[in-house]
Amino acid sequence: MGESTGLMESMKRLAGTVLAICQTRLELLTNEVEMEQLRIKQMLLYAGVALIFFGLTCVVLTAFIVVLFWNSGPLLVLGGIAVTYFVAGILAWNALRRLSREKSSLFSSSLAEFSKDREHLAAQDHSVVSSNNFVPRT
Repeated sequence: MGESTGLMESMKRLAGTVLAICQTRLELLTNEVEMEQLRIKQMLLYAGVALIFFGLTCVVLTAFIVVLFWNSGPLLVLGGIAVTYFVAGILAWNALRRLSREKSSLFSSSLAEFSKDREHLAAQDHSVVSSNNFVPRT
């Protein structure tokens, strides 16, 4: 029976080692995802710059439309365009705020489960060792 206990103990240590390796790999994957997030933030910065230039285009286009309708009520046209821009801006701002409040929990539950598995195996390993300290009766 001592051989089977030793084998079980070795298997549990092996499982603990495999789980530790998997946890390390997941942590590395998480770092890679964070690097990808930084790249995406950089892309968003360039997208913001592009949006500024598109905004300038909207200003020039607005001026063009106002001049085009100068004789039939330029203030009404300008007011309508301004309200349209304002509503679009509010909608975009609310969408951005909603997205910014959501925290990414990428792999956090998986890493927590691996930690639980390692702790569970370590606890079982200690209980097997302590229960195998057999003292023969005299």
